[in-house]
Amino acid sequence: MAEIAYILLCHKDPEAIILQAKRLTAAGDYMAIHFDASASPAHFAEIGAALKGNPNVVFSKKRINCGWGAWSLVQATLYAVEAAEKAFPRATHFYMLSGDCMPIKSAVYAHQFLDNTDIDYIESFDYFESDWIKTGMKEERLIYRHYFNERTQKWLFYQSFNLQRKLGLTRDIPSDIQVQIGSQWWCLRRRTIEAILKFTKERKDVMRFFRTTWIPDETFFQTLVRHLVPEVEIEARTLTFLMFSEYGMPVTFYNDHYDMLVSQDFLFARKVSPEAEELKLRLGKLYASGNADFPISSEGRSLFKFLTGRGRKGRRFAPRFWEAEATMGRNRELLIVACKKWHVAKRLVDGIRRSSDFPVIEYLFNEENTPLPDLGGIQSTIGKRTRHRRALVRMLFDYYETDKMVICLDSSNLDLIQDFYADRSKTKLLEINCDFSGDYLVGHAIRVGLAGESPSEETINSLMPTIQQDLVYESDAIRDANFPMHFRILQKNSPAKNALPLAEFLDATPEDALRLAEIDHLFSD
Repeated sequence: MAEIAYILLCHKDPEAIILQAKRLTAAGDYMAIHFDASASPAHFAEIGAALKGNPNVVFSKKRINCGWGAWSLVQATLYAVEAAEKAFPRATHFYMLSGDCMPIKSAVYAHQFLDNTDIDYIESFDYFESDWIKTGMKEERLIYRHYFNERTQKWLFYQSFNLQRKLGLTRDIPSDIQVQIGSQWWCLRRRTIEAILKFTKERKDVMRFFRTTWIPDETFFQTLVRHLVPEVEIEARTLTFLMFSEYGMPVTFYNDHYDMLVSQDFLFARKVSPEAEELKLRLGKLYASGNADFPISSEGRSLFKFLTGRGRKGRRFAPRFWEAEATMGRNRELLIVACKKWHVAKRLVDGIRRSSDFPVIEYLFNEENTPLPDLGGIQSTIGKRTRHRRALVRMLFDYYETDKMVICLDSSNLDLIQDFYADRSKTKLLEINCDFSGDYLVGHAIRVGLAGESPSEETINSLMPTIQQDLVYESDAIRDANFPMHFRILQKNSPAKNALPLAEFLDATPEDALRLAEIDHLFSD
C-alpha cells in the first residue's frame, strides 16, 4: 500500500499549515516541512510547538530564505526531501505541496491511485521544442548566469543580464542532459527520489549550472527525472489541479468550487483561498473519509475557460477605436436575426431568401465556412471579420449592390449587435426565442467544449445549471439593452402570432409573413 511523504514549502499562515499537517498525517501519511527562514520566527515556533509530538512530521535540517524564480526554492525542496527520505523509510511516494494546496480526494483513493501504476508523475516537456513558455525569456534563462533575484533585485538582475549579453558571456548546457520544463507540483516514487539525491552529490557540474539558471523550480526536477528514469515510467502530468487566468495568474478556488474540484482527475488542488473556510473544512473531511468512488468529469478547465470567455463575447467588450468612425452607410438597412439554435434561424432566412430580392447571409461571425465573396482577405477568418465587422458588412452591401441585407448572429453576440446599432445605418433585430430540451443542452455542452463526447450523468447534472443560466442571461441581456426595432418570435406562439413581428421586421405583407411563420418544422431539432 502506498504511503506518501508530503513535501511542504510554506512561509505564512501557521494555523493552516498545522491543520494541513494534522489532516494529512492522520491518514497514516508523512510530511516534511520547510518554513521560509525569512518568515516570522513566531509563526515557525507556533508550527513547531503544535506538531512537536507528531511522529509523522519532520522539519528540514536547514532553513533558507526563498525567493520567487530563484535556486533557493529548489534548495529548500531538496532540504525537505532529504529530511523526509531519512525520517520516513516506509514512504513509497514523495508529493510536492504548497500551503495553498488542499486534497480533493480521500486518502484511500489517493493510495489506491498510486498503487495502480508504478510510475512518476511530473510535467516534463522538452525545454526548447515545447511551447510551455509562452512569453519572455526562454534560452536566456539557461545560457546566462542569474545571480540576482528578479523580483527583489530587479535593477541588478537586468544589469547583470544585459552586461553578459553585451559581452557574449554565454555558457553551455551540460552535454549529457536534455533540459525539460513543467509544473513544480510533482509526485515521485521513492527510488526516483533516492536517485535524484545521489545525483546531486555526484554531479557537481549540473548543480552549479542549475544554481544560476532562472526559475529552476520549473526545470531542475523535471530534467533530472527524465535523465534518471525510463520514459515508460513517467507520466508527464501533475496530480495537482491548477489553472491560470488569461493574465497568467493562478486561479483561486472558493467555497462554491467544491463539486467541481472533487470531480477532477487529480488528487490535490491549488490554490485554495485562505478565506474559503467552508471549502477547506469539507475537503479536509473528504480526505479523512473512506470514500474511494469519485465520478470523474474533468471539465474544470473547459468550464472556467467558457465562463471567463463570456467577457470576450459581449459582457465587457468595447468597440475598437478604429471601428468607431467606420459606417455601413446612412441609407442602408441591416436586418439581424439572432438565434441560439442556428438551424432554426437558417430555416427562417432560407424562406426569406426565396421570398425576397435582398441578400441573406448566415452566421458569418460564427461559422468559418459561411459562403462569402472574396473581399480582399477581410472575409478569410472569423477573427478578421469580427475585428472589421462594420467594414465587412459595408463591403457586402457594396458587393451585392443593395441597401438592405439580412445576417444571422448567435444570441451571445451582444457586442456585435450593439456595435451595429451604434452605426448610422438603420438596424433591426429579430430575436428567435426557442425552447431547449435536455438533449439539446447536452449537445450544446459538447459543441462548446464544456463536456466530452460521452459525458457521464454526473457531469451533465453538474453542467446543466451553468448552461441554462447562460442561455437565460443571453436573452435577458438582449432585452435589457432596449434596442429600438427589436422584434421577437417565440416557439410557443402560434404562426399567426409570430407573423405580426415578422411582418414589421421585414416590411412584408401579412400574407408573406404568415407563410414564413408556417415553414414546416421551423422550430424542430
